[in-house]
Amino acid sequence: MLKTWMGILAAGAFLAGCAGFGPSPQDAQAVRIQNTPGVAVIYLVRTNPDLSYVPATVTLDDRLVGTTYAGTHYRLEVPAGRHRLSGYGRDNGGITLDVQADRVYFVHQTVAGTWRSPSSLSSFFRLVDEQRGRALIARAPEAG
Repeated sequence: MLKTWMGILAAGAFLAGCAGFGPSPQDAQAVRIQNTPGVAVIYLVRTNPDLSYVPATVTLDDRLVGTTYAGTHYRLEVPAGRHRLSGYGRDNGGITLDVQADRVYFVHQTVAGTWRSPSSLSSFFRLVDEQRGRALIARAPEAG
């Protein structure tokens, strides 16, 4: 009987160690959203919950940015001009932005797909206003 209870307690402790608690209010306030002189700043945000928890690899102008997960964001600094954020491989979602130096842009990424069929992964990108972008960032820790 004692071994059974010890096993249950050990399993509970293991599972509790795996649980994420999300960002604290102090962490959310710690995200400083600001421009950088001479370049445009793009915040790519993926919210949690998302349509899927499958990771999605993203490119910027055909260069690998990294992988987004539900509830994360990236801060990207780019020169003024036209830039394309898009999914990688079979993920053909994308958005083209014309950006100006000294400005901040927010792009919300939504991902659909399943672990069972990675080839069906699809990203959807949309430009959001500053107020909505800041609210999304407050709930999504930085990925890269």
